[in-house]
Amino acid sequence: MNSIKKNIYSLTLMRPHEQKPALAAFLMALMLMASYFILRPVRDAMASDWSDSELSMLWNIQFFLATGVIALYGVAASRMKLKHLAPIIYVFFSASFALFYVFSPRLEDPVLLEKGFYLWVTVFSLLNLSVFWSFLSTIFTKSQSKRLFPFISAGASAGAILGPTIPLFFSAIIGLDKLMLLAALTLILAIPFALYLIQGNNNSEESTPPTDINRVAGGTWWKGFSDVFSNRYLLYIAAFILLYVFLNSFMYFQQKNILAEFSRVQRTQILGGIDWVVNLLTFVFAFALTSRMIKYLGMGRTLSSIPVLMFLSMLLLALAPWVTILLAVQVARRVGNYSITRPAREMLFTEVSYEERIKAKPVIDVVIYRGGDAVSGSIFALLSDGIGLGLAAISCIAAAIAACWATLGSMLGRLYEHTNSIEKNNLEPSHSLDQNSPFQSEPQR
Repeated sequence: MNSIKKNIYSLTLMRPHEQKPALAAFLMALMLMASYFILRPVRDAMASDWSDSELSMLWNIQFFLATGVIALYGVAASRMKLKHLAPIIYVFFSASFALFYVFSPRLEDPVLLEKGFYLWVTVFSLLNLSVFWSFLSTIFTKSQSKRLFPFISAGASAGAILGPTIPLFFSAIIGLDKLMLLAALTLILAIPFALYLIQGNNNSEESTPPTDINRVAGGTWWKGFSDVFSNRYLLYIAAFILLYVFLNSFMYFQQKNILAEFSRVQRTQILGGIDWVVNLLTFVFAFALTSRMIKYLGMGRTLSSIPVLMFLSMLLLALAPWVTILLAVQVARRVGNYSITRPAREMLFTEVSYEERIKAKPVIDVVIYRGGDAVSGSIFALLSDGIGLGLAAISCIAAAIAACWATLGSMLGRLYEHTNSIEKNNLEPSHSLDQNSPFQSEPQR
């Protein structure tokens, strides 16, 4: 058994006492992402029935909807412990998808319901993960996050492989509405793993139970909004995500337009197939790549690696604006984001206070993200429907955005490493770990 644990450590850098809680977090992420990726191809297949201007309008509505949802979340976070709040959120979204399943076949003209479904799934996609990573940041320490978050992110990738497999092979058989019900049931399955982590089922001889998970954030509901703009570190993270969103939006609109000539079922199958390939590659890379990149290259180079890749890809796409290259770049961008950029980005939040992790993080992950969607969607509609720019010209604009994204990622990584170096210098000797013993215990919080 000890040899197995050592083999796991050599692959994932997980220490023995961390393996059970990390596996629980892995499986929780798997269920959450499987639920979303069952719904994602259904949602995106609907979008090809709408014009760029219609979709841009929906993205503007998303921003206001997301702001309202996060405001309500801020009220709840001020009064409830996160260990209670996280399961309640997942039960709430599960019930909402079950209601969409109930009402979808009952309407003669389902267009408004479909647009409502599109908006709601999009809000869920971000709040779902934001709450999950906030939850984990109260379970694991900063040092653990560098080693465990990439492995846990692989769980999200495993769920993202499982999720689109269902619409890919069964959407034509079971119908799109039943996928909503299946996603609702899958979401419920994440809760037992959350309860396991909450109870602190770790080796008591090697680790201490978490403490932040039992705290109430307190304060006002708008504190998360104000912290984003008053804290320079959080503002940099928000800007980093905003540039990612701009690049993502440009790619999304181009993909939507390419698939317009296919039927909705065909689009669902194609998008499910793309999701499956992306997440299979992500699953492979996330196990061992990201933690080692951060260890040997540093956070700055890790955060800027995918932006640099996208800068080069956009230049290639500008020179050769072909559909095959566009889809290949889309796959590369998503694999890089899920396996490298996303887990590295989540580590940045271990440097902020508990209240900022609980309140400001969802503001960045949802409101800032959806605000970026609204602005970038309007810009794309103007460039395509208004001015009439083609793929090559838009790719040049995207390359400039990627260059800014890479620069900010490098800056943010240096700021993170500087903060860590200050903390290490101030650490008391009695609290430092024996670096020669990878199997020494490390407390969890």
